[in-house]
Amino acid sequence: MAVEGNEAHRSGPLKQQNKSHKHGKHRSKGTLDKQTKGRVCVKSLSRKGKQAMGKANRRHHAKQVREKKRGEILEQKRKIGKQGSPPHVIAILPLSSTCNVSSALQLLRECDEEASIFPADALTTLVSHQLKKRFMFLPLKHGDMYSILDAAKVADTILFLVDASNPVDDHTENTISCILAQGLPATFHAIQGLEQCPPKKRNDIKKAIHKLVEKRFPKDKPHSLDTKQDALTTLRLVSNQQQRSIRFRDQRPHLVAQGVVFEPDANDVSKGTLKVTGFVRGQTLSANRLVHLAGYGDFQISQIDSVADSFSIKKSSTKDVDAMNLVSQDSMSMEENIKVIDRANPAFQESLQSEVVPDPMEGEQTWPTEEELQLADGMFKSCGLLHKRVPKGTSEYQASWIIDEENDDDDDDDDDDGDGDDHSDIRGYIGEIRDGSDSDDSMVCISVSGAETDISKYDDRVDVDEERLQLEKLRAARENEMFPDELDTPLDTAARVRFQKFRGLKSFRTSPWDPKENLPSDYARIFQFENFNRTKKRVLSAEEDTEGAMPGCFVTVHIVNVPKAFIDSFDSSKPLVVFGLLPHEQKMSVVHFVIKRLPSYTDPIKSKERLVFHCGYRRFTACPIFSQHTSGDKHKYERFLPQDAITVASMYAPIMFPPCPVMVFNADRQTGSHTLVATGSLYKVDPNRIIAKKIVLSGHPYKINKRSAVIRYLFFNREDIMWFKPVELYTKHGRRGHIKEPLGTHGHMKCSFDGALKAQDTVCMNLYKRVFPKWTYEPAVTSPSVQQDVAMDT
Repeated sequence: MAVEGNEAHRSGPLKQQNKSHKHGKHRSKGTLDKQTKGRVCVKSLSRKGKQAMGKANRRHHAKQVREKKRGEILEQKRKIGKQGSPPHVIAILPLSSTCNVSSALQLLRECDEEASIFPADALTTLVSHQLKKRFMFLPLKHGDMYSILDAAKVADTILFLVDASNPVDDHTENTISCILAQGLPATFHAIQGLEQCPPKKRNDIKKAIHKLVEKRFPKDKPHSLDTKQDALTTLRLVSNQQQRSIRFRDQRPHLVAQGVVFEPDANDVSKGTLKVTGFVRGQTLSANRLVHLAGYGDFQISQIDSVADSFSIKKSSTKDVDAMNLVSQDSMSMEENIKVIDRANPAFQESLQSEVVPDPMEGEQTWPTEEELQLADGMFKSCGLLHKRVPKGTSEYQASWIIDEENDDDDDDDDDDGDGDDHSDIRGYIGEIRDGSDSDDSMVCISVSGAETDISKYDDRVDVDEERLQLEKLRAARENEMFPDELDTPLDTAARVRFQKFRGLKSFRTSPWDPKENLPSDYARIFQFENFNRTKKRVLSAEEDTEGAMPGCFVTVHIVNVPKAFIDSFDSSKPLVVFGLLPHEQKMSVVHFVIKRLPSYTDPIKSKERLVFHCGYRRFTACPIFSQHTSGDKHKYERFLPQDAITVASMYAPIMFPPCPVMVFNADRQTGSHTLVATGSLYKVDPNRIIAKKIVLSGHPYKINKRSAVIRYLFFNREDIMWFKPVELYTKHGRRGHIKEPLGTHGHMKCSFDGALKAQDTVCMNLYKRVFPKWTYEPAVTSPSVQQDVAMDT
């Protein structure tokens, strides 16, 4: 019987499949509509629609950007005084000890026959009529790290000298790393001795040097510097170079000293007025602001005089000018060449006060009285000699480096707890303050004198005790890396007394902690901003309206109350840089730096160890504390500077406004050399940053009954268990629990957990305590000698 209705034909598997039309990769709009069937992508719906800019609008936008840049350049030129732009500063830096700086400087001086030359001690000024440009050369010595860094702060261009026979040495990498960390201006590489090489090998030598240069400076190309024509080409290329902006330098007024005169004070011979002559750069220099002399501190200005510019391109016409003192006393007395630009106003002049004077009548202050200070001096001083209690075997040289810290027994926990108190070798570390468990038999009293140690022989330079202390520090760092923050509960001291400053936290991230709680007495001496970022914006915006010596003016700055020791140690062959300070930058506060340790430095660096900091225009020493760089309101204290992580170093230091680079050096006590340890930048100024020190007390399961267990070795008496009962417990296998009750009197306790424990598990308790830096800031830094740096790095 036939089936009613028509059935549709169904194609089988062998149906012919025709090829589709080859229309290329482009799909038409109709094809896209068929495939999407009206569906719209979620990302396209959430994305803001951007209108395509037409050709006319693009051209108009490019014109606006071009006019804006031109206006900024014109505005910058208007700020320059009538004397014109200051000379282009070129720092001549040799990359090896075989480079001849004097020969390169002589070629640069003689390359232009019509140029006028003004020689001086530390620098030489050249006025080129052919290039219509003024140049100032700063010749530097190989290995003189401090002079190199000071010159790089103010140089417009660094001229790297490369020897064709010996391109680089071991000291070169350290020097370039320091310059890059501080802030790199425009660079130029010149090859010396290429003409003395065989003609067939010159091209290969130049290619090899180019490969070495492009590792650090990818866009630079080395040029030869053996003839006068090469020198003239070098000056032409340098004068047309694109300059790089260094923020911390451009935001502050500064000048390179071209003449220095010291006039002692009639009332006090130990102080006097320092008259520094040079071109003002950066921002406007006001007589009401402070200036900074690297290594000596901050000083006030009495007045600023305008001096006739002897380096004018129009006035100078002779080739050579005899060596002259630009600011001699005879020229200073010439009234026709001197004009007072700005004079300090006592009502508006910045004060040199760097600390707040605490009020002893205020209830929150715990400042010692005069009687207490005299009593403390009598305990440590007698017969005019300083006596110190040190471990047996400590030499007089080591005792002179020990700093007497006014800490009681409770404050000793800041240095010791968490670092292995049960180990006698760690307790014997001289740099650490000991707790009360040390025996008096191991301590001796030594008188410190000023006798110097004979280092003429190698055996005398090797200090066995110092080597032993360094070994103990290495062991402590290795133990802290293997068992971080773990500490054994003492047997002879109650835990509630030993860890009375510690507290437990439910969550380190979310638990509240008052930043104004239990502050040390040093916090009464510092300054604090209500809003640091807002103050920074206000200070930087106010600098644009400052009145005084405009950038480009040739002036003489009268710096008052400068100690005579400055001029006694002043070396005229090294550059002297004077930086003007922004408001509030002379005041002390808690400053935080973000630093990262160099992989090449492998020695352990402990918190509260004295280091040398080069922060922008400042150099000082301090003992920082390290903490983790996290985004929470509490930050974990680091006992040692980590090898690979980014760390925050906190200390008491003068206020500075970012951006500002920082370099950290470690000073060797025996040789006096400085080794670069870490680099970074200024993070912020915030006394409310909470740095919490963490310790971990551990115990072991004794009896396990499902989720309940008896724990021992965590505490050793019943009172300690009741004291720490509210603190939460956890195990290394991820269980959480708490203390239920003590069992007996020997430290056993019953605890319950959220799961069954394993026999090999370890029960831990976290305790935290806020730590603060010590007041160890020292503005004076001794410059290492050139021979010491080179010997250390090579």
